[in-house]
Amino acid sequence: MRNIILAFLVLVCTTAYSQTLKSEAVKKEVLLIGTFHFNNPGADVAQVKTFDVMSPQAQKELETITDKIKQFHPDKIFVEWEYDDQLALDTLYNFYRQGKYFEYVGQKYPKRNFYTQNEIFQLAFKAAQKTNLAKVHAIDYTHTNFPYDSLMASVEQAKQFELKKQIEDQIKNYETTANADRQKLTLTQLLLKNNQAAYRDWDLGMYIRVFNQAGDKDNFVGAYLVSEWYRRNLYMYSLLQKLTESKDQKVMVLLGASHAALFEKFIESDSNFKVIELKNVLNK
Repeated sequence: MRNIILAFLVLVCTTAYSQTLKSEAVKKEVLLIGTFHFNNPGADVAQVKTFDVMSPQAQKELETITDKIKQFHPDKIFVEWEYDDQLALDTLYNFYRQGKYFEYVGQKYPKRNFYTQNEIFQLAFKAAQKTNLAKVHAIDYTHTNFPYDSLMASVEQAKQFELKKQIEDQIKNYETTANADRQKLTLTQLLLKNNQAAYRDWDLGMYIRVFNQAGDKDNFVGAYLVSEWYRRNLYMYSLLQKLTESKDQKVMVLLGASHAALFEKFIESDSNFKVIELKNVLNK
């Protein structure tokens, strides 16, 4: 009987190990690109200067970057656009493929630089067209809260003065560094920096190391803010999983750098995917 049980356990373990190896062998490649928002809407806690993505130098770099993405040849491209507004994104991309996009948005949104400068239209649309994709997929989920003002009020109420200073210093240091970078670095250098491990670790650390502890012992506004940020990104990642079909071997995901930092952690725990970094694509 012992021999039978042992043989059964060996069979189970061998099968599980074989399935693990098989899963490792067929992982889908995710070109994960974290970025600053090219149009700089000023919606983030940290306020930084706008980078001129419309300059001849930046436009030349975008051509090079999207040429490299074309060589990577993603089967799908996912962007930070509300998932329940896919039809509007389809309309815009169809105009782009027809060569009428900038004329269309110039007439419809003459005072909104979002539609001309945002990374969705400057990078993702360009890469999708070069790769001959019929669609760009929206995966943003915005029905969550980010109670930063309530968090800071709770920090004051709890007399967490050291924590308040730490938050303010971290934001100020980020603003100073980001503003300096946008004056001296090229677009490509900025994107590569946004996707460095150190940058992602710092970004995630702000949520767990700093924000999560805000409030007194009966006030969990800090943990709530962090959980809402995670929830938003988990929902977005769920859409990536649902929309990636079995036939898709390579996909590209273009998101704000803070989203990309979490996506990298999700992918590390998902045996169906593996991260491909922008620097590796650009170096090929």
